[in-house]
Amino acid sequence: MNQMTNNRRAFMLGLTGLGATVASHAFAEDVSQKPIMTDEMPRFVVPPLAPIKLSADRITRITVCMRPFRAAGPRLEVETVGHKRVVHNYGHGGSGWSLSWGSSTIAARYALEGGKRDIAVIGCGALGLTSALLLRRAGAKVTIYAKERPPQTRSFRATGTWSPDSRIADADKVAPTFPALWEDMARTSYATYQTLLGLPGEPVAWTDRYALSDDAPKPRAIGAIHFAEYEKKQLADITPPFRLLAPGAHPFPVNYVRHGTSMQFNVTELSRLLLEDFLREGGQIETMTFNTPADLARLKQSVIVNCTGYGARALWKDESIIPVRGQIAWLPAQPEARYGVYYRNVVALPRPDGIVVQQAGENDMWGYGIDNETADRAESEAAIATFAGIFDRKASPRP
Repeated sequence: MNQMTNNRRAFMLGLTGLGATVASHAFAEDVSQKPIMTDEMPRFVVPPLAPIKLSADRITRITVCMRPFRAAGPRLEVETVGHKRVVHNYGHGGSGWSLSWGSSTIAARYALEGGKRDIAVIGCGALGLTSALLLRRAGAKVTIYAKERPPQTRSFRATGTWSPDSRIADADKVAPTFPALWEDMARTSYATYQTLLGLPGEPVAWTDRYALSDDAPKPRAIGAIHFAEYEKKQLADITPPFRLLAPGAHPFPVNYVRHGTSMQFNVTELSRLLLEDFLREGGQIETMTFNTPADLARLKQSVIVNCTGYGARALWKDESIIPVRGQIAWLPAQPEARYGVYYRNVVALPRPDGIVVQQAGENDMWGYGIDNETADRAESEAAIATFAGIFDRKASPRP
């Protein structure tokens, strides 16, 4: 066991055994709820599923992403720095891709309020690309300034699932108006992503998900942050629900299984699509590094949209940003496996560019406060080992 594993274990014990990741929000809670079946209810039976090939010897790479959590929610506001008008658009926790279009719509509106049409965007991740593209389509001249471009950006290393309220805020510390703001961002993003379904390369697709459980869920750990949960209530009219399957209606050797359908992002193709659209529509990109807000003086533009994500913690000395470390083990893609599985706080999600396996933990606290982006193979191997026997139809339910 390496030093980083020891450090993480000590940190997690200090948080009373907390843990988790964005992936758990792609699946439903209360997987142990007993099914209530009537003669009038249709009985859903899981179709034949291609087993997901999960073994440590299939790992092709391990990536680590640092998600920027802010207890008050994303920073969406205007600040004057010297002679520059800066629009902040960062701090989306594990919901950067999911909320990108809605958040960037607001940021673009702020940027255009002063009447300026030559605008700079800092950052080339999910928020930077969508902000730049929306501004360009609004008629502005837009230049992205960034140290890195996909695939080097942190958001390129995201899990790739629709998770609009994953670590988006602390429900006990948000402003009273935030839930409505969140819903506006989520609905705007959701509607935009519907226009990207069915495109070559599948930048966005609907896929089945199965949440597996051996027993009843544990109560929230004492001291855990009360992460805001809005989707199931505020988006119930547009997002498909998860439903508990009847015993014998699924092939998994566990006591409880819930089935649902969720949007999935092929981040590789989605990033390429957005970047190519921006350049094709007249946008420009320049490589530039920013170390302090004073560096903004180098830009010719007087209006700047700041989409630096976790980088804003150092650039703007924003201590409200808490790092949430997330690690993904990548396995070769399986085109025949078009479903994701969540079991014992680990997610396995096949994508066109590979199968991602990620440790989740309990209460969404996994990786909270950890800013180490060094890959830990032991963590990935343990996550993969969690699924041992899950795809064996002959196995008995877990004790």
